[in-house]
Amino acid sequence: MRYLAARSVEEALEALADGAQLPVSERPKLVAGGTDLYPALGDRPMRNGLIDVSKISALLPVEAMEEAWRIGAACRWSDLIKAPLPPCFDGLKVAAREVGSVQIQNAGTVAGNLCNASPAADGVPPLLTLDASVELRSVRGDRTVALSDFLLGVRQTALAPDELMVAIHIPRRPTSARSTFLKLGARRYLVISICMVAVMIEPDADGKVALARVAVGACSAVAQRLPALEQRLLGAPMNGLALADLVTAEDLAPLSPIDDIRGGAAYRLVGAQELVRRALSSVAGG
Repeated sequence: MRYLAARSVEEALEALADGAQLPVSERPKLVAGGTDLYPALGDRPMRNGLIDVSKISALLPVEAMEEAWRIGAACRWSDLIKAPLPPCFDGLKVAAREVGSVQIQNAGTVAGNLCNASPAADGVPPLLTLDASVELRSVRGDRTVALSDFLLGVRQTALAPDELMVAIHIPRRPTSARSTFLKLGARRYLVISICMVAVMIEPDADGKVALARVAVGACSAVAQRLPALEQRLLGAPMNGLALADLVTAEDLAPLSPIDDIRGGAAYRLVGAQELVRRALSSVAGG
């Protein structure tokens, strides 16, 4: 097995381009924190090569750009939690604290959570509410893809074999924008979600909802926004209880939960509806 500790994005891209020529079973794996890759192996040995991007300094920072925030793909969850970010990121920071244990947060990366493409990935719903996009790079060039288009299904993404996610981009929002994240699990900590909800609300000068984003995870193959509810929230007074009362079971129609060991489909829908109500009430001061 070949192990490459890449020191630059260019070095990693060259290795990915070379590996893309190999059969799928022999292609090298990208690794940063390894918190998903290694547990998935179980007792099996790693036979593919590894391209370690955790030491590439260009992938680490969280930066304020002119029109957007840029989160480096190798930014760890603990670094994101400590970063000085505006209130619209509060929901993402709450989700970051729910990603496993502190030890996992110190190793796991934001991009790894997205590329793993689990339906229960904690980072996805809050990033959807922030209208996040991902920057993908290869020796062929760069492209930017909306997060909603990047996630294709369970463990499926739009990442090409020779591509590396280098950053997540989030449009700037007014400092008045507020967000939160709520998660339902079988216990309080160290648990995979039964369902989870992220909400971001931006009020106007009259104290009414100018922009609303609501996303639900672990209730479909990929986390989903609730566009009908988002539209109905527009213009509503920023009253937590009033906003919560606008949520109906029909708003969850885009979701397609499954029955599994953590919970039944019907239970997930009921739980998601209640979490949406609570999240709206929280961000609107109810």
